[in-house]
Amino acid sequence: MSDSAPLAAPLDIVHVVENLERGGLERMVIDLAIAQRAAGHRCRVVCLFEPGALAGELEAQGIAVHACRKRGGFDPAAIRGLHAQLCALPSAVIHTHNANAHYHAVAATLGRRPLRLINTRHGMGAARPRSRGEWLYRRSMGRTDAVAAVCEAARAKFAAQGVRPRHGLLSVPNGIRVDAFSAASEERRVSLRRVLDLPPGTRIVGSVGRLNPVKDQATLLRAFATLHAEWSDTALVLVGDGALRAALESLAVSLGIADAVRFLGDRSDVRQLLQGFDVFALSSLSEGYSMALLEACASGLPIVATDVGGNREIVADGRNGLLVPPSRADALADAFAALLRDPARAVALGAAGRDWALREASIATMAARYESLYRGKAGDA
Repeated sequence: MSDSAPLAAPLDIVHVVENLERGGLERMVIDLAIAQRAAGHRCRVVCLFEPGALAGELEAQGIAVHACRKRGGFDPAAIRGLHAQLCALPSAVIHTHNANAHYHAVAATLGRRPLRLINTRHGMGAARPRSRGEWLYRRSMGRTDAVAAVCEAARAKFAAQGVRPRHGLLSVPNGIRVDAFSAASEERRVSLRRVLDLPPGTRIVGSVGRLNPVKDQATLLRAFATLHAEWSDTALVLVGDGALRAALESLAVSLGIADAVRFLGDRSDVRQLLQGFDVFALSSLSEGYSMALLEACASGLPIVATDVGGNREIVADGRNGLLVPPSRADALADAFAALLRDPARAVALGAAGRDWALREASIATMAARYESLYRGKAGDA
């Protein structure tokens, strides 16, 4: 008789999200579901609203995506549709993402107990913790087995706000497909300069993220204006779109840097773009466990990031990047200049970030932690 432990039975896993538009949460769910299916589990994704632009990635992998197409306010038809999806397999693990998806899933499963009901809170939580949505979320904790925050800073914040699931509030850091990223190279920098119609030798400060107030690209633009006044051979590349795009483009004009700033909008080739950057910037006012920072680390880029939320759990100041206070254009500009003045240090910081990502930030590591959580081993997650 073999002394080896028996293999654990495959699980039925249903992920519940608002939608699958482009974003860090959505990228994490897609990568996690694909990894879980590859490990032999059966996975589905249910979208509370529309399916979103990235749904096809899952469907191409044989993972079904269902959209409840919820309308504004209370929508009984959407709740019924969600109930049908979540209660079809009473032995399924239901893994919800963020508060809105979670308390709707709890409402849809009243009277039907899933195998496990797990929630991940992405980011640092709501701007208004006493809002109706957050009240509904806390009320749902009595039927929630465990909540995973994506960083220790967020876990501590949720604990202080009274988030108390039945069996555990813990942190499970996000992971990415580290092996899909190649380190930045001079060849890719030359190619990106050519594509963006920038002079040869231009040093590129790049950032990836939605153009919204929390990401605070306005401060990043002001910092770059200061940098560009001293280092004219620099350019700022912003990847992502959002409601503030027109306002940010106008700000770049008023700062006199429009010719040196490129707004690329939403892109499907982020991995390739990262390889052409010299420095990665993140100017957020709030962050959980930033997927953009993980991808920058995997790309071997030196990072300048604001010291908010879980950023310091990714960026060790002076070891794989530099941390600066939020809302400080002068501090951002000084950090960019410090890396441009010392390219050898910048290369060393980028290499250290890639080494860290290979060890700590893989999808496999994250998936293993979630499987432990699904099987009721919260302490092992």
